[in-house]
Amino acid sequence: MGFLTPMYELGQYLSWTRSGDIQLPDFQRGYKWEDERIRQLLVTVLRGHPLGAVMLLKSGNAQVRFKPRAIEGVDLSPQREAKFLLLDGQQRLTSLTQALSGDGAVATKDSRGKLLNRRYLVQMETALADPSRVDEAVISIPSDGLIRANFGKDVVLDLSNHDRQREHGYFPLHLLYGDFMSWILDLDDRTLGKEFHERYIKPAATYDIPAIVLDEDTDKAAVATVFEKVNIGGLPLNVFELLTAVFAGDASYYQETGQDFRLNDDWKETQHRWVPYPVLAAVENTDFLQAVTMLSTRKRNLSDSSARPPAISAKREDVLKLTLSDYLEWRDPLREAFIWASTFLADLNIFAKRDVPYQKQLVPLAAIRVALGKNADLISVRERLVRWYWCGVLGELYGSAIETRFVRDIEMVPSWALDDNEPTPRTVQDSSFSESRLHSLRTRNAAAYKGIAALILARGARDWMEDKALDKIQYIDSAVDIHHVFPQKWCFDQGIDDERRESIVNKTTISARTNRVIGGVAPSSYLTVVESRAKIDTKRLDEILETHLIPAANLRSNHFSSFFAGRRERICLLIEAATGKAVQRDVDEGFAQEDSVQFELDEFEAEPMYESADSE
Repeated sequence: MGFLTPMYELGQYLSWTRSGDIQLPDFQRGYKWEDERIRQLLVTVLRGHPLGAVMLLKSGNAQVRFKPRAIEGVDLSPQREAKFLLLDGQQRLTSLTQALSGDGAVATKDSRGKLLNRRYLVQMETALADPSRVDEAVISIPSDGLIRANFGKDVVLDLSNHDRQREHGYFPLHLLYGDFMSWILDLDDRTLGKEFHERYIKPAATYDIPAIVLDEDTDKAAVATVFEKVNIGGLPLNVFELLTAVFAGDASYYQETGQDFRLNDDWKETQHRWVPYPVLAAVENTDFLQAVTMLSTRKRNLSDSSARPPAISAKREDVLKLTLSDYLEWRDPLREAFIWASTFLADLNIFAKRDVPYQKQLVPLAAIRVALGKNADLISVRERLVRWYWCGVLGELYGSAIETRFVRDIEMVPSWALDDNEPTPRTVQDSSFSESRLHSLRTRNAAAYKGIAALILARGARDWMEDKALDKIQYIDSAVDIHHVFPQKWCFDQGIDDERRESIVNKTTISARTNRVIGGVAPSSYLTVVESRAKIDTKRLDEILETHLIPAANLRSNHFSSFFAGRRERICLLIEAATGKAVQRDVDEGFAQEDSVQFELDEFEAEPMYESADSE
């Protein structure tokens, strides 16, 4: 790779961006600078201060071919070829191109994200009075040139045309590199115009911006490094954007198909195929690439018979080593595997993106499905996958440092799922749950909170008013959500502490209609209303409450402590059934055993999900 470091005048850059000689690689992120940041950039130019280098890649590179697109705000023919591709400096050159040429209108936003169209002017007398007041002199105004007050009712300054601008002494910055002379000559105060020209317009003509120009021999690895290391003034590009650059330059694909590979377009096709599966909206493009990387490195690992085969990996640096052929090999199997994962979650009563405990756990789940193939649907194999999944969720193991866990999953889970004699996966070994954790699970942000809610649904929970199974259809149609059992208001009035009032133990999944009936009154009162509205007797309602692991007798007596202790124990048994591991009982609130409704596991499982907990 070779490069040059020439200096070009800002006017030259503007000429190139407007003509299309400088364009962007099509995968570059969109323009997003805020109004104030643009104004400060213009202040920098007027003061003659440096604004940093830009990086350009000469076109005609045989190794790296990118589809170009125009700088935002510039209208070009699709066939217009670029001389340079702008690798770094997009936000600055886009801001300068829009503000200093054409009509000067910039499509931007304010600090709150509200979309705006702005123009920029400089108050000449203020700028000339003191160089330190240039910041004060440069103003941003609405694109119609009218500055308003009183909620837009009153116009306090009209700068809508050149005559008005000259009248108030405001120079429109879009003429700085345009027909400024006509504007200046029509000023009544010729002295003011001359001074402003000498102090600001004339120096702007020779304002230089350094460039780093990469030559035609720059390879795709070097371009990826450039994007990763020198994205000045913007957000670091993620691995998807970097691989977009790498894949676009794949020579063998181009020779075979006659076109460049567009990773972003390919990902859009993947998302389109996943539209019918709501939980997959949680999967990001980088997640998909991690799954590809695990399967690609796993294949190399399994085919290498040496003493030190290459490691299976999900690390960022190994994602960046993917080739286009690696990606294409695993793309279609993974597309189908993620769809399979969505049905896997649906069987566990997880239907919506917001209810997925760990979005990232879908990555190893899909990769495991590819590794197992159709064997993943065998009864015994699926049972083990379900156990692994709940161990990850209820053990809260996918919150951080997940790349290593991903690797252990793909290494151990497929063989263990197929063979009882294989070592138990680390995720199953590491999983643990303490009874006290139920007290701190209070919001749906927690993975275990979502997991417990899904487990209760999965064992047959029904709506209290309509006695409908809360399956996928009812979940959507009935606006199902997680609500308090002992209402929040009642708990406040009775002095129930936050720890127990907001715990998942005092929450369950019901329809919006049922929740409105419950309101904020005592359970003994709202249960009577439910019976009346639903036209059912006490026994029937108690049976429905049991499907939620709710000891009905405690609700009817408004005995919160007994309810809490009894339901907490039931949830512990439910967790043990799901994970095959004992829950540590470490809460002792002094509740009398007889106050809690006794509950045996076989009341809701014909037999334990797993014969025994692992001893590892």
